[in-house]
Amino acid sequence: MTAGERIEGFRNLGSELRMILDKKPATVSGNKLVDLLSVVHVGNAWFTEENVRFRLEGISESLEAPVLQEWLSRYTLPGQFSEKTIGVIVAGNIPLAGFDDFIHVLICGHAYCGKLSSDDNKLLPLIAGILEEIEPRFQSRITFTSGRLGKIDSVIATGSNNSSRYFEYYFAKYPYVIRKNRNSVAVFSGNETKEQLAAFGEDLFRYFGLGCRNVTKVFVPAGYKFDGLFEALFPWGDTLMLNRKYMNNYEYNRTIYMLNSEPLLDNNFLVIKQDAGIASPPGVLYFETYEKIDEVTLRLAADRERIQCVVSQETIAGAYPLGTAQKPNPWDYADGIDTIEFLLKQ
Repeated sequence: MTAGERIEGFRNLGSELRMILDKKPATVSGNKLVDLLSVVHVGNAWFTEENVRFRLEGISESLEAPVLQEWLSRYTLPGQFSEKTIGVIVAGNIPLAGFDDFIHVLICGHAYCGKLSSDDNKLLPLIAGILEEIEPRFQSRITFTSGRLGKIDSVIATGSNNSSRYFEYYFAKYPYVIRKNRNSVAVFSGNETKEQLAAFGEDLFRYFGLGCRNVTKVFVPAGYKFDGLFEALFPWGDTLMLNRKYMNNYEYNRTIYMLNSEPLLDNNFLVIKQDAGIASPPGVLYFETYEKIDEVTLRLAADRERIQCVVSQETIAGAYPLGTAQKPNPWDYADGIDTIEFLLKQ
């Protein structure tokens, strides 16, 4: 199976995903995915149909021919399947968190063996089933396991800072990519428009703030007033307050802060709290003030190993515009590690 044929298989997968979003699938697995969308929250209350559809839309856009061309033209992909099997330990914090590694492994010609999180063990197998129906030659190249990975040649693993130490020890004899906890931050100038602040809600609340690309900390100029931000975020209230898991987190953290007499701002679904940390819990946004933007630039450089991405309307190297953190390009690799380059060396 040539590189071009593998790429075409994924391009056709993107087309089928768009048909699934329109509830007009052409595959058996596609019909199963349509059925799952309305009940996926039963297995994981964080996975609302809206969020899963948002994720599928982003994947389908990344599989459009011009995007695939722009992304993959920078590599020399192998012409045939390799004999290597790549073990992938998949996170379950957001829907289809493991899709990127799934396509990376298969596009590079390797066999894929995925160990799924119990929080998200249905979506990716259905995506794999759709791909196998579209291009049957992938059937022998994809396996999933709930136990040990078995015979593998390399490992890609995503987990917490604690689990990463276990992964590094357990997989020490293999070439590996191991990702740790990261969070994203925003930098405000104080001159953001209402539209830009409203768009920021996507960076903050999409997937209920559980993804590594979700903003958990914002840097604001000294004396910044949050009234405009609260007003811009108001439309998210109904969605967030209807999710019991999110509200449990919000109410718990707010209660702890109040018992400790910690100053906070609150709008009944989000606590904003001054804190030097980067990773705030769900339902909480940390903030820190600055006098000069250069202070923030130095801080971002010092914390680069803890930050996944930055959103801002300011001229900050590598920053995404407000509202775009959850729509990365395929070449925006997690933790800044080019997994295609890693896999091509295996």
